[in-house]
Amino acid sequence: MIPRIAILISGRGSNMVALAESVCSGVLAGCCEIAAVISSRPGVPGLAKAQELGLPIVALDARALGKEAYDAALLLALEQARADVVVLAGYLRIVSPRVVAKYRGRILNIHPADTKLHQGLHGYEWAFANELAATKITVHLVDEGLDTGPVLAQREVDLRGTGILEEVERRGLAVEHRLYPEALKTFLTTNYPNFANGTPSCES
Repeated sequence: MIPRIAILISGRGSNMVALAESVCSGVLAGCCEIAAVISSRPGVPGLAKAQELGLPIVALDARALGKEAYDAALLLALEQARADVVVLAGYLRIVSPRVVAKYRGRILNIHPADTKLHQGLHGYEWAFANELAATKITVHLVDEGLDTGPVLAQREVDLRGTGILEEVERRGLAVEHRLYPEALKTFLTTNYPNFANGTPSCES
């Protein structure tokens, strides 16, 4: 069977859209299918975008559920989606050890900084405040730490000439939307080199 990915979001879903478009007609075509888009917040723009793309959606309310109930609901949603790989795309929650244990080595995240230099939220704000000439976008596996998992891919963002934070974000997102599908393809090619029932692999 072709690998099934679940995309976790919390907001506008721009990386989710980039991944979905890549699955449809880009580097991820034939590599995987999107089993579900799961949001930790109901009513966010990313859910509406996923619906427009015809993707299955699940809206959870992390604040209303509380930590333990939310983790149980998330694990159930992933199980019902039959997800092989979990892809975080603007997911504004720390993945709990319970979820990490269930999907260890199969949870990917994209981080708008070099994870050795800046962890957590507000990577573009950090780069802008420090007047960096360049920053890095990092795709990494998720473990129990905060952006401490093994790095799968990195790409530099040229920030020279950016006078406002919005320009830093624009340049960074442009790199994110190219890098994430490419890194996911490499991950799938490595971990799912041959699909059952004659389904072509990512390398075909």
